[in-house]
Amino acid sequence: MSALVEILEKFVWQFVTLFSEMAPFLLLGFLLAGILHVWVPNHLYVPKISKPSFNSVLWSALFGVPLPICSCGVIPTSIALRKEGASKGASVSFLISTPATGVDSILATYSLLGGPFAILRPVAAFMTAMLGGLFTNVVTKKEPETGVAVVGETHEPHHEHEHCDCEGDHCSCSQEGHDEHSKKSFVQKVRETLEYGFVNMIGDVSKWLIIGLLLGALIAAFVPDDFFLFLHEYPLLCMVVVLVLAMPMYTCATGSIPLALALVEKGITPGAALVLLMAGPATSIASMLVVGKAFGKRTLAAYLTSIALGALFFGFVIDTFFMDSFLASMLPHASAECHGHGALGVFDYICAVLFAVLIIYAKFAHKGCGGHDEHHHHEGECHCNGHHHEHEEPVVVTYRVLGMSCSHCKACVEKATLRLDGVLSAEADVANKELRVQWHGDDDVDETALKNAVEEAGFEFGGKK
Repeated sequence: MSALVEILEKFVWQFVTLFSEMAPFLLLGFLLAGILHVWVPNHLYVPKISKPSFNSVLWSALFGVPLPICSCGVIPTSIALRKEGASKGASVSFLISTPATGVDSILATYSLLGGPFAILRPVAAFMTAMLGGLFTNVVTKKEPETGVAVVGETHEPHHEHEHCDCEGDHCSCSQEGHDEHSKKSFVQKVRETLEYGFVNMIGDVSKWLIIGLLLGALIAAFVPDDFFLFLHEYPLLCMVVVLVLAMPMYTCATGSIPLALALVEKGITPGAALVLLMAGPATSIASMLVVGKAFGKRTLAAYLTSIALGALFFGFVIDTFFMDSFLASMLPHASAECHGHGALGVFDYICAVLFAVLIIYAKFAHKGCGGHDEHHHHEGECHCNGHHHEHEEPVVVTYRVLGMSCSHCKACVEKATLRLDGVLSAEADVANKELRVQWHGDDDVDETALKNAVEEAGFEFGGKK
């Protein structure tokens, strides 16, 4: 009984520690997602990263290298980029380059591991991000886009005009959201930033993050740190084992440095240490689950394959050609500088409590978010596309819609439905994969038009429930 209690205590402590260590970075990531969504016009950056091209992957990799965000904090930011119109390749490039390095971790790498590591680490992260982005573009070339903003849609009027009575260049549909956003006050924009980042985004990914944290706590609690040391006589095998164990475990770019140094001092090769520095921060079980859910299985496979190949390649190069140089560059007294590193402070626990509260709040907010004013017209009347209807008995029909996975998908389906003539209200339910439409009357029900609208928005229409 006491052994079971000890195991449970160890697991709970590991979970709390991981949660508290991740919380500040996650909150920063969600805040950046909100800022990106509200304050940065997508026409400034999305055209550079929207197409599945070499340039879009390049821009994303360059943009991600200096940002001090770890593998958990980069998740909401990359999903936000994807929703704003970034290609899958560009999103994966950002996912790989951002957590693997940062200005703080580059300086810390130099202080503990020496100049060669400090130079090679960001270079390896950048090259691996390029590989991952380009590989993703290849394997997802034929996949349809769903729940993603369409870049340049204002240049294709026929998509915007199918469900309105506007004609030619006088249509205001494509400018409505932009004009409304430009009229918002500073306070309104701040509120929208916080709501998008800390309610919508947290509600979208928190489930998979918690699952990943639980699995990560199991690994961290029951896989000993000295497990790597038994393989120091077999460099290639050592790199593979480090890779397999490091990829699902959560380690930040800076926090992995003293661990890598300690392992090198005990006998593993510098190449294996680089594998840990690249694969550990770039991935975690949480990021794997969220990437698979948000981007698809092919993207997840390309993401993991690229990180593995990049880490093993650069580790092999170090051990084969530069092992002596890298070992000589490490400071003999560097391990003394690691004292106290990674200890959690009051700030970390405050962030953890705040994040837990936000997760609970976001879940309750998502359950009751179907009744926003913008999704409903005034009761008893409808001004659909300029036509006024007299009082009639409303007709409510529930349809099945597949492909929705987040609040952004929900908004896309509702917006497409509300453009139809005769629709009083529309409420999409992501969890139940359904769309509840209130038509003005029996004569207004047009399932064919609704099917076309839903499918043009990028989702699968399943008919009446």
